Amino acid sequence: MTRTLSMTRTIRHNTTDHRFEYSEKGLLCRLDYRLDPPTMHLLHTRVPGALGGRGIAAELLKAALKTAQSNNWKVKSHCSYIDHFFSKNPSYQFLLA
Repeated sequence: MTRTLSMTRTIRHNTTDHRFEYSEKGLLCRLDYRLDPPTMHLLHTRVPGALGGRGIAAELLKAALKTAQSNNWKVKSHCSYIDHFFSKNPSYQFLLA
């Protein structure tokens, strides 16, 4: 079964803490990064177990990739989830450093 995900959540880009965030039911989901222009290092995603399986990590990552693309940054993954995402979504591979 193929499920199409749409970005229906409001993802916040917290530039101070270098992460993309989404909160639900008082739980914080995040994707942390380090910026070393022109490269955005995607460090890891964290989604609490109670919110797992809902596509939140993918939406956080897509928000980060959109930001990287709009700033002409390349991305480098330091996370197994992000590596897996790129292997399943080749249309984003042009962003890889």
